[in-house]
Amino acid sequence: MTTRSKRLLTLIILTLLTLMAVAPTVAQEPVTIHVLTMAQAAMTTDEMDAIAAEFMEANPNVTVVMEYVAYDALHDKFTTAMATNPPPYDVIMVDVIWYDEFVNAGYLLDVTDRVTEEQRNGMFASAWNVVTRNDIVYGLPWLIDTKYFFYNTDLLAQAGFDAPPATWEEMVSQGEAMKAAGLVEYPIVWSWAQAEAAICDLTALVYGNGGEFLDAEGNPAFNQPEGVAALQWMVDSINNGITNPASISYVEEDVRNVFSSGRAAFAMNWLYMYDLANNNADESQITGQVGITTVPVFQSVADSGVATASVDGSSGFSVVSTSEHPDEAWAYIEYLTSEDTQMRYSLHQTPVWATAYEGDNLDALTSMTDAAPVIIPMLAQQFPYAHVRPTVPYYLEGSKELQLAMQLALTGQMTPQEALDQAAETWTELGADM
Repeated sequence: MTTRSKRLLTLIILTLLTLMAVAPTVAQEPVTIHVLTMAQAAMTTDEMDAIAAEFMEANPNVTVVMEYVAYDALHDKFTTAMATNPPPYDVIMVDVIWYDEFVNAGYLLDVTDRVTEEQRNGMFASAWNVVTRNDIVYGLPWLIDTKYFFYNTDLLAQAGFDAPPATWEEMVSQGEAMKAAGLVEYPIVWSWAQAEAAICDLTALVYGNGGEFLDAEGNPAFNQPEGVAALQWMVDSINNGITNPASISYVEEDVRNVFSSGRAAFAMNWLYMYDLANNNADESQITGQVGITTVPVFQSVADSGVATASVDGSSGFSVVSTSEHPDEAWAYIEYLTSEDTQMRYSLHQTPVWATAYEGDNLDALTSMTDAAPVIIPMLAQQFPYAHVRPTVPYYLEGSKELQLAMQLALTGQMTPQEALDQAAETWTELGADM
């Protein structure tokens, strides 16, 4: 039997076992639950549809209606919908940075008593921080993710380098060599549009420069020298032709498209990009040429012994507090986040279950796909250095102000110091109002 046949057989067996293990039908009368999630990063929409189909097959009285929107539209679409009665959604994907706001607004169901010991003990302890506030659980962890550094192995070799950069200074040096050799016009592409994606990249750069967003008292600290220097470096990288200037209008999917077309040697993105860029010829022109490694830091931080810094992009799935079908909604979330489901659909995201990385489970996980032996070890290397954006109730407003500050600096309308000082003043006012 070939390796591919063995993998297919393993997948079929796991699918059958999972369907057999699903709890009895949770609804006696026909019930429809509506799920709102993102069409970006992590599991693909096709994979999410397949999981919903499996759940409905095991629970024939439950219909799951999936709705996908771009990540940047998800928050506002949900909060607007909550003004209706009853709201149109039963299940919502919640970014780690939204939980404080949604809990304070009463949008999410307290599911503390529904969580099983198997779930509590089997999932990564750190994953529970995503869905827990003041010891109350408001959902199940679904995704532990962080940004990684991607590079084009062919372009790197053509430029005479045998390893990707470990520092941002080294990245600039390699990029300049590639430009001089005519290999690429702009060596790196980023997600620097006026959107949350830009804050994710800024987080990696600020912490990679020894800075932080808030000080010990909870006051804004991103306008301190480390944060200002990080933003100044971003501005300089555009001005000196290292960064693609269109980055100021790009989010993650734009980055993937540019990198996958071979028009960038380097990129920052979430884990989902690896398989699509390296293994999917329908999505990429550089299959077999994609490397992935930990995110660089600035030289001064590397000299201190810290080798990488990235951003925490974790999220959970929660039952909407006003759902008319909380039991069915919860059953769906349990199925979606179960270890079996997460292992079988691990191509574009890694499981939140610590037990998935042990013994036979780890062997099965790494044999699922050609990408798995690469991406599974990468999680262990990068996630411990994933920094959480501030978990404050006013984060949405604060983030929008910081996004604006970045745009003002990146487009030359303000200096980085002026822009960040202005954002810090707004953050202080927002905090005082809470």
